[in-house]
Amino acid sequence: MRIGLQVPSFTFPGGAGRIAAEYGRMAREADQAGLDSLWVMDHFFQIQSVGSAEEPMLESYSALAYAAALTTNITLGTMVTGVSYRSPGLLVKTVTTLDVLSGGRAWLGVGAAWNDEESRGLGLNFPPTAERFELLEDALRLAHRMWKGDESAFEGARVSAERPLNSPQSLRRPHPPILVGGMGEKKTLRFVAKYADACNIFDGDQLPHKLDVLREHCEREGRDYADIEKTSLTTLPEGGSAGQAVETAGRLAEAGIDHVIFSQRPGQDIASLLGGARAEVEKIVPAGR
Repeated sequence: MRIGLQVPSFTFPGGAGRIAAEYGRMAREADQAGLDSLWVMDHFFQIQSVGSAEEPMLESYSALAYAAALTTNITLGTMVTGVSYRSPGLLVKTVTTLDVLSGGRAWLGVGAAWNDEESRGLGLNFPPTAERFELLEDALRLAHRMWKGDESAFEGARVSAERPLNSPQSLRRPHPPILVGGMGEKKTLRFVAKYADACNIFDGDQLPHKLDVLREHCEREGRDYADIEKTSLTTLPEGGSAGQAVETAGRLAEAGIDHVIFSQRPGQDIASLLGGARAEVEKIVPAGR
């Protein structure tokens, strides 16, 4: 089983002047501890489940590029990019740039977006839900085409691209792994089965059912369910231990999760703690593997 860290909050003692040092230290510690992945949220305002909108929030790909320069092995991604925040062609170029500069360590984490507050606040386009899902499918189709080197004109439901040139190409081949985030049963999990390499399903009572739905979509799409990496975002309690991290990973593995990602709560600093759990977590074999 793989283990990762999400950093959702950049509120550190000392204010904005300490963000680079503290976030950079966490990235280095996660890398040196041998964790598999480092994630940041793709938001422009802090979300309510973490803190107030006014709390510090970094632009995600700038933050990941900074982490890439400070690390060597850990993979880097957003959990997850709101597809309406950037044009799909630009998003593929951005993830490709991260992949090239990191030596092939980028993920494309993407979803249909949900936080209209930040879009309204910054003047970003935030289409209705049905249009955002059309945009998401266009983005997934275009990503596959651009990473294959197909420069022919693309015409989707919401996206037109006359020449989707992508140079340089990603170092990770055939492309950086694509993770579709979200648990919607009709569209999101179908898009996972049809286009993605990984999914993310929150730790909770619905997890087994959502995996069953994904399995059904895979059967309809003619996709091997085992080809999809199942990730789950979870947390440790305040004062949590390495032993609790191993226990949580084991429980999720029993449900069929391959990659556990611990989102540290505001005020937590768990990269080294997770490093202490890594050896035991890596021994865990997820159900079905």
